[in-house]
Amino acid sequence: MPGLKWKPALAESLGPLLRRSLELAEAHAGDEQGDDAAPPDHDAVIASYNVHKCVGLDRVFDPVRTIGVIAELSADIVALQEVDERFGDRAGLLDLDLLERECGLVPIPLKPTRKGHGWHGNLVLCRPGAVTSARQMALPGGEPRGALIVDLSLEKGPLRIVAAHLGLLRRSRERQVEAILSAIGSNPEVPTLLMGDLNEWRLGARSSLRALDSAFPAPAPLMASFPSRYPVLALDRIMGNQDGLVVQAAVHDTPVSRQASDHLPIKAWLRLGDAARKRSPYTEMNDAA
Repeated sequence: MPGLKWKPALAESLGPLLRRSLELAEAHAGDEQGDDAAPPDHDAVIASYNVHKCVGLDRVFDPVRTIGVIAELSADIVALQEVDERFGDRAGLLDLDLLERECGLVPIPLKPTRKGHGWHGNLVLCRPGAVTSARQMALPGGEPRGALIVDLSLEKGPLRIVAAHLGLLRRSRERQVEAILSAIGSNPEVPTLLMGDLNEWRLGARSSLRALDSAFPAPAPLMASFPSRYPVLALDRIMGNQDGLVVQAAVHDTPVSRQASDHLPIKAWLRLGDAARKRSPYTEMNDAA
């Protein structure tokens, strides 16, 4: 991009990220029939999407277009970020009735937050009747941030979702990670996913997410989702606490999703129950990295 001045830290961090993305692309070359080709055996599809307050790259506020992207995902569970206005009454921006008609998804029950749909902009959508409990959690840091801890009862077993949108400041993200780990405790027997816009592109020792490694040792592979037109940064993540829980993952890259937000959605196919304890190709690649 003409005139773009790269900060040294960002340039240093992008090198290993891009190399890792190329390795993953080569490892899976020819294995899929497209980004959204489903594996033959899976129990649920989940997705994460920062909707950018329903404002697209064309600067047009278009919540119907946003719902169209959510419908494209064909997911059973979707974690959304930036679903409310940031200031004032923080009003919700989606037509929830239209969303249910088009996608078959409903928002998890939350305590009222003024006129908003979500909690600090976070919202989890799922099929009706799946939620057994939901907790709203305020996160520390220099800007208002929150997370949702949702327990679901699915046909093949229980699933816990931790949906979050972490802060822009590295120290804030480190504190937010500590708070999430303290809130969920240690229970590896419950299949658990941490997902959302985690706002971190760094890898290894420089990453603000390092503390997650022990609790979520089986993340989906890094998927460049930002910026949506020319994605190079894996800001959006899906991280599992069990080997084989995530059996496949992909960026949802379509003409509409490229335009509807500055982030592309990411999605993953899950396998629950005993199969979730088996090692997956993604876990093996993460171990080898």
